[in-house]
Amino acid sequence: MRDLTMVLLLVALVTGCESAPKAAPEGAAPPAPAPTAAPTSASAAPAGPVESATYVGALNVDLKASTRSPSGLVYRDLKVGTGAVVVAGQSVEAKYAGWLPNGTEFDHGSYTFVAGAGRVIAGWDEGVVGMRVGGKRQLIVPPELGYGAGGNGPIPPNAVLVFAVEVVTAK
Repeated sequence: MRDLTMVLLLVALVTGCESAPKAAPEGAAPPAPAPTAAPTSASAAPAGPVESATYVGALNVDLKASTRSPSGLVYRDLKVGTGAVVVAGQSVEAKYAGWLPNGTEFDHGSYTFVAGAGRVIAGWDEGVVGMRVGGKRQLIVPPELGYGAGGNGPIPPNAVLVFAVEVVTAK
């Protein structure tokens, strides 16, 4: 093991590597890889409420084709718009529909809000930023980014929410 460590250090010095690997004490387990903050495929993420939910076919939820953000939000662009990109702080007008995973629609309509200002559920604040005007995105919102343990009206406690959101304007 000591000879291997010396070889690795020598290779690092010769190749100009800034951070040579550090040898673990004999018999110690190798260090775990550092976590990354980049979005990943939703199917590669550990099973949580979003992955554990059962979605009716009519919702067209495809976790394998979706992206999971570090916060746990899962999203998939259904249509990429051709307008300006939504940034935090803009006033956004959106058409939307929201369902529980069993297909029960709990709300739909249009709504105007300031993106990233905390005036809507965290899943929306995060989920609309980066969309283009005219685009449509499916947001699968875990309870901690939705209404949490308290629920809200027809939304039960700890519910996963599925939204179709279309950005109409962003100013």
